[in-house]
Amino acid sequence: MKSDLTEIKDKVKVYIHQAVYAEKDKVKDDSLIFQEGFIDSMGFMTLITYLEKEFGISTSDADLLEENFESINAISDFVMRKLMN
Repeated sequence: MKSDLTEIKDKVKVYIHQAVYAEKDKVKDDSLIFQEGFIDSMGFMTLITYLEKEFGISTSDADLLEENFESINAISDFVMRKLMN
């Protein structure tokens, strides 16, 4: 599935906003979703499953770096990189 970055970001944003226990306007594209406590370790595993199913990508242990998943922007960039490979 090839998508542009805006489409990816929109889908990731909708998912994150549904998954967090905070007001949606508090979670910005550059919010540090783990450091700020919006998503915990279980939420992270669910996020990975969502990304793999929604975008048809697979993640390896090497991909599981904080900088790939720290914000909506980072997640969108990560998905885009995976789709381009």
